[in-house]
Amino acid sequence: MRDVSTSLDMTRILTCTYRLQFNRWFTFVQAREVVPYLHALGVSDVYASPYFQASPDSLHGYDITDHSKLNTAIGSREDYDAWIAELHAHAMGQVLDFVPNHVGIAEPLNEWWMDVLENGPSSRFAPYFDIDWQPLKSDLRDKVLLPILSDQYGRVLERGELQVRFEEGTFYLLYGERRLPIAPGTYRYVLEIALRNLAEHKEEDFYAELQSILTALEYLPKRTETDPKRIAERIREKEIIKRRLERRCAEAPQVQQAIEKALAQINGEPGDPRSFDALDKLLNAQSYRLAFWRVAAEEINYRRFFDVNELAAIRVELPEVFDAIHQLVLEFVSSRAVTGLRIDHPDGLYLPREYFEKLQQRCAKALGTALPKDGRAIYMLAEKILTGSEMLRKDWHVHGTTGYDFTNQVAQLLVDSSAETAITKTFHRFIDHSVPFGHLLYAKKLQVMKLSLANDVDVLGNMLDRLSEQNRWHRDFTLEALSRTVRETIACFPVYRTFLAPGQPVMEEDRQIVERAIAAAKRRNPAMEESIFDFLRDVLLFHFPPNLDAKARAEHTHFVLKFQQSTGPIMAKGLEDTVFYIYNRLTALNEVGGEPQQFGLSVKEFHERNIDRLRNWPATLLATSTHDTKRSEDVRARIVVISEIPDLWRRSLQRWRVTSRRWKRTINDAKAPDANEEYLLYQTLLGTWPMQANGEPEPTPTLDYIERIQAYMAKALHEAKISTSWIQPNEEWDAAMRDFIAKVLDPSPRNKFLPAFIPVAKDVAQFGAVNSLTQTLLKLTSPGIPDIYQGNEIWDYSLVDPDNRRPVDYKQRRQMLGSLATANPHDLVRNWADGRIKMFLTRRVLQFRHGHVELFQRGEYLPLTPGGAFAESCVSFARQLGDQWIAVIAPRLSSRVGFPPIAESWQDTTLEIPETLSLEHAHDLFTCRPVPVHDRRLKLADALSVLPFAVITNL
Repeated sequence: MRDVSTSLDMTRILTCTYRLQFNRWFTFVQAREVVPYLHALGVSDVYASPYFQASPDSLHGYDITDHSKLNTAIGSREDYDAWIAELHAHAMGQVLDFVPNHVGIAEPLNEWWMDVLENGPSSRFAPYFDIDWQPLKSDLRDKVLLPILSDQYGRVLERGELQVRFEEGTFYLLYGERRLPIAPGTYRYVLEIALRNLAEHKEEDFYAELQSILTALEYLPKRTETDPKRIAERIREKEIIKRRLERRCAEAPQVQQAIEKALAQINGEPGDPRSFDALDKLLNAQSYRLAFWRVAAEEINYRRFFDVNELAAIRVELPEVFDAIHQLVLEFVSSRAVTGLRIDHPDGLYLPREYFEKLQQRCAKALGTALPKDGRAIYMLAEKILTGSEMLRKDWHVHGTTGYDFTNQVAQLLVDSSAETAITKTFHRFIDHSVPFGHLLYAKKLQVMKLSLANDVDVLGNMLDRLSEQNRWHRDFTLEALSRTVRETIACFPVYRTFLAPGQPVMEEDRQIVERAIAAAKRRNPAMEESIFDFLRDVLLFHFPPNLDAKARAEHTHFVLKFQQSTGPIMAKGLEDTVFYIYNRLTALNEVGGEPQQFGLSVKEFHERNIDRLRNWPATLLATSTHDTKRSEDVRARIVVISEIPDLWRRSLQRWRVTSRRWKRTINDAKAPDANEEYLLYQTLLGTWPMQANGEPEPTPTLDYIERIQAYMAKALHEAKISTSWIQPNEEWDAAMRDFIAKVLDPSPRNKFLPAFIPVAKDVAQFGAVNSLTQTLLKLTSPGIPDIYQGNEIWDYSLVDPDNRRPVDYKQRRQMLGSLATANPHDLVRNWADGRIKMFLTRRVLQFRHGHVELFQRGEYLPLTPGGAFAESCVSFARQLGDQWIAVIAPRLSSRVGFPPIAESWQDTTLEIPETLSLEHAHDLFTCRPVPVHDRRLKLADALSVLPFAVITNL
């Protein structure tokens, strides 16, 4: 086992994290109020969403506009400090979600971006962003494309929606509520007209002063200047000019009036196209080019977070950028307000390993301690999505991932793999065609590179073309061929990205990834010259021609690092945000980091993953729901049940399709919604259907529920990009989907769907609840640190954001927690639908973990093998440290056992307790009853006599 003692001794040992989503509706004040509740639940550390300055309306906080300020919509510094004091009073820590990759640029609050828009390449913040100031399109040279318009530029202009305003000596452009700076050098477009308006005042001092200001503008260094001295001069002089202009307007109202008259002339008159010529000329002289938002994919010349135009990537690899964005968070680390960090999207970093290393060094300095031997000064997590057999890089100075890997492992564990053929056949028959997963992913990654991230790939093609020109062996490769080679290779990439770094040897895992991608691209493109793929392979693996000088080698290296930054967003958009809404065979597996083409994980494989995690990443996070998951843990637990009931699922689909057929519309000879969309809808309804407290399904849905399903399906269809999309919405199809849902869920007697649906929903909800209790217990006891997403300590049937960002009812949860003191386990099982049983399980295990930290942190992991009639329906393991131990017993595939899966329903199923576990004082953690063990064999009918789960312990 790798020695992790140094970092674990030096850093805070967590028991359980609890994610809080901060926004204007959940503030620091409210967070302070829930601290006592979270402490009573057993949470050791709050896991906070980003709360630095962002858009006041942001529900997530990832659109940070200033890392050095708190978001005032969430609270003041006093509110923040009071919350931290409350955490410290309860001996609790805080893991903060930190965003080093990008900033929000939709708000004028982002001073860096506003400065770039005002000053172009001469902005002192221009290097902070990843902007291509010299793109192929000449009209964009030394400009930033701003795709913010709701329509074509000319139409927006001539409708009078773009208006120049003047305040306090400064001109700016107003578009709706959006305010953009006007380059100071272009003030003359307005001031020259204003000067003509003052012709009758030529003898006045203010007239000469305005002439002087115009002269100063002529000598102002251009916005294309990059010489530091000239940039400093420009910064100084433009502000002086603004102050002179403001002062002159205050002293001479005639100047103010002349400027306003000039603006009225420039801003044009709707209905008179020629009246906008002056404004058009002024806007064309800016450091930005306004454009229709739909053109962003092909021409945008700043790197974004994925394809989100409002999130611009920043170059945190630059020391000045690193220092600027980490100043406040390191202050929080120094004061122990922040005791752990979660690093968002490390795949987007230029050099991830170097970033983690530098951040840990700074944290050690902030804490006033020496950096531990393993380089981990503070608890740190990487939001890394691992694909297939991919492992987290051991040279990253982090403690693990944010837990997507565990989310998918436990979901796959609950799948009945024996039903794969039946479920696949049902899916293909229902949608009337087969969907090979690998081909679908390949096609959708190509689609993403064509529709939303086209320019990102074009930039790589252009860079590779320039590299090929440096070598006579490769100079004949055309730009088009090289660009296609890049696209095809990325489309075949088996993981999100590689991690080559300059001056470092190429790791074998990276070499294999590149070789696999190149080989797959060759197979899919037999008509293309193989040598062009070999050229790209050699570049990506740092196999540079020996005749390259230092400058050329740096250019080659830069291409590789840029390529690595690009493959992740394309995989994410193609897989998570497209394929996961199309490949609907069993949507519980369509999760961030998931592999829905795989159908089930054996108990043996699950144990192997746990053992590996204990060996390599014992403090990694274990998640089951997050702010990014496509559906909550409880929804997923229900949908997995479909794999246990393939025949009932097939028959039910046939019945539901017949009862709902009349509600479909015909649009261009196609039925709307289509069969795949309908298939997704039925799974979604089963996963989210509301239950009454008595365990019966609600007979009819509420209007709020119907609207939630409509909103979710609208997002799902737009993400799938088959019948409609965000870029090209098909409003008729969208309406057909919305109306279909309303008709299907109509409570009137003439609707035959609900009577056919409700009985199935009941079965799925019952066994889904058992699944959810199992995944909760496994999360709380497997190697790693369990994480709870806000509100999920009881049943939560949320879908993808924004549905999972709804306010949490903490008053209800406090009352439920208080009631557990007198709760009877029998009553908890009988009233399972109220959610108290999940909270009971959570609190009891967390309290136990808190008292036995070492057992969970370092305890050996021992797989236990059940025997008997329902051996396959049980997963069990022990954790042992010296003479201390626990044995975890949880059901799976429980439809075979019955509901609830307790007592004699387990028949002769037994569990063998290893000789190394002393049976003296052995009892169940939840019922406190001693457990009868005969010849080291424990009958599950005894262990699960009351509750459908157990933790046996001698402590």
